[in-house]
Amino acid sequence: MAERFELAKDYTISRVINGCWQLSEGHSLQTKLDMQDVMKAFHMLAERGFTTFDCADIYTGTEELLGEFLTELKEGSTLSPHDIQIHTKYVPDINLLSEVDYNYTEKIIDRSLKRQKRDVLDLVQFHWWDYNVPGYVETAGDLLKLKEKGKIRNIAVTNFDTKHLREIVDAGIPVVSCQNQYSVFDRRPERELIDYCKSKGISLLCYGTLSGGLLAEKWIGQTSIQPETRSHVKYFQVIEDTLGWDGYQELLVLLQRIAKKHSVKVSQIATKYILSGQGVGASIIGVRNSRHVESNTKIFAFELDRTDIEEIKQFLDNYPIVDGEPFELERTVDSKYRDIMKMNLNEK
Repeated sequence: MAERFELAKDYTISRVINGCWQLSEGHSLQTKLDMQDVMKAFHMLAERGFTTFDCADIYTGTEELLGEFLTELKEGSTLSPHDIQIHTKYVPDINLLSEVDYNYTEKIIDRSLKRQKRDVLDLVQFHWWDYNVPGYVETAGDLLKLKEKGKIRNIAVTNFDTKHLREIVDAGIPVVSCQNQYSVFDRRPERELIDYCKSKGISLLCYGTLSGGLLAEKWIGQTSIQPETRSHVKYFQVIEDTLGWDGYQELLVLLQRIAKKHSVKVSQIATKYILSGQGVGASIIGVRNSRHVESNTKIFAFELDRTDIEEIKQFLDNYPIVDGEPFELERTVDSKYRDIMKMNLNEK
């Protein structure tokens, strides 16, 4: 069964969250997903204690899919919709940032409620594409008003750096978590964000832990990989600027050796390493089919030794960390990290 974690008062989540970005329209570059099998995976995961799901207003189709899942739970499942936690996001389009106001924000929150078939959103993770456009602190304040109105249970942020998260916290917004990319490839949160979040009681929810599946035995010995998803494209950029291909291959071999010691897989070692970090509340692992459900359960069937953690850390310390704060390059004009971002999806 999945370990659980108290994210906020009277609100617990599974420490591995089921990620739905890979289910959104346009994510896969090659294969078409079997959505019936995906729904089967949702049920299997929930029954094993993985009851927390991560989606977004801009992950086209995912909120509706989770709404359908909750409907199925009402029709005879051993679990009820109340046993499921759905974390969504509020991501105003970059072209609309200057126009965002309370009415617009409430409209998007109401749309998420309707899509998910819920009376209250468990967790809304707020994102702002361009800090040069004022309004992010005020918009976070509007989310607080909607919380007080009973439409939102918990407020969080996603892809915020330390400086701008501090502004929101200092404005009195009760942020419970910060979702950012954090993996053995991308260690930007270690610079400053983790320490700040710990000081404020804010938990880190980490995506990219398995980097779109690139942390797996099947890539050992490969000389190149043809990207199959948008995730692959994104994480190849990170590998290029940190480990390089040879370092990536060496890391896979190291993780495989530790995995064999614990009778698990590379992916489970990579996840456990991030979960063992201070300040980390949960890791988000994408759901694409029912085949990998059992592998998720094995994450909690073993513990990494201190020597395992130190060996991985020492290896990674030989390589650079991606420049800047979390999501800084993704916001930087003319950066390759920004070039692959889709910033106007909310109105589609």
